[in-house]
Amino acid sequence: MRFDYLATLVGVLIAVQARVNGELAHLMGNPVEAALFSFTTGLAIIALIALFHPGIKSGLLKLRSSVRTGGIRWWGLFGGVLGGNLVVIQTFIVPLIGVAIFSVGSIAGQTIASLLVDRLGITGGGKKHITLRRVGAALLTILAVAVAVIDKVDAKHFSPFAAFLAVAAGSLIGIQRAMNGKINELTQQSFATSLLNFITGTAYLAIFFVIEIALGINHPVALPHGPWWIYAGGVLGVIYIAFAATIVQHIGVLNFTLFSVGGQLVASLILDLISPTNGMPVSYYLVTGILMTYLGVVVGGVNNSRVQKKNSQ
Repeated sequence: MRFDYLATLVGVLIAVQARVNGELAHLMGNPVEAALFSFTTGLAIIALIALFHPGIKSGLLKLRSSVRTGGIRWWGLFGGVLGGNLVVIQTFIVPLIGVAIFSVGSIAGQTIASLLVDRLGITGGGKKHITLRRVGAALLTILAVAVAVIDKVDAKHFSPFAAFLAVAAGSLIGIQRAMNGKINELTQQSFATSLLNFITGTAYLAIFFVIEIALGINHPVALPHGPWWIYAGGVLGVIYIAFAATIVQHIGVLNFTLFSVGGQLVASLILDLISPTNGMPVSYYLVTGILMTYLGVVVGGVNNSRVQKKNSQ
């Protein structure tokens, strides 16, 4: 089996999920409720899997024991809250700036966040030094965001703030993955980590949505009539989580990252070519920004290949 192809497919699914969740939020006019729906459907699926997967229960028991013994801090269990915020941001800004710019910005944010989590030692294994190569990679991805949007700054429908939020969303992904990496290390069961993320993320979004309703900021809306695929965000999330857990064991974290990011960037470009969001056409600047983003990932990833390979074993 070609796991490199499957890793690329994971990246494609990530891009498609962003488009799906963004379209649902656009039709509903309610990003928080759209994100809650996506998380709820994902939770239902992974909870069903848990009923027939004894390893998930075993992983959660190990995690509870680790919390009691101080192997992990209580706040380390709430990566799903970051995931909930991420999906809200995603559903809000993709209709404004398109999938491609969102992908470029979020990958830049992940690259920047990786410096922070390694320096703080959030993933476990102690604090890691920040190398010049990784700093250069982070700066390159930031420059890539600027290049990707340079011709759209004066566009009528473009929001520079939305592009900034894409970078912020990527930072949340980077921190969440670091937290999940620590949990995976303790549970040895990635599906247990996924279930915990969906539980905490769904609970957070539900509480947030109820507070909005109580304050009169928001109100529930009916699910819109539309193509079936606008409701597939949660399903796609569970699928690529399952794929990623298997693929990393065979090709390592570095190769998985390179292939999946490549798939995400190419797929996001194709999606915006086929169906540009809010009149945001693909330009040479955007294509250049995508190439620069991937180069930044390669530069930053190669420097960490030994560490990542060790962590993947």
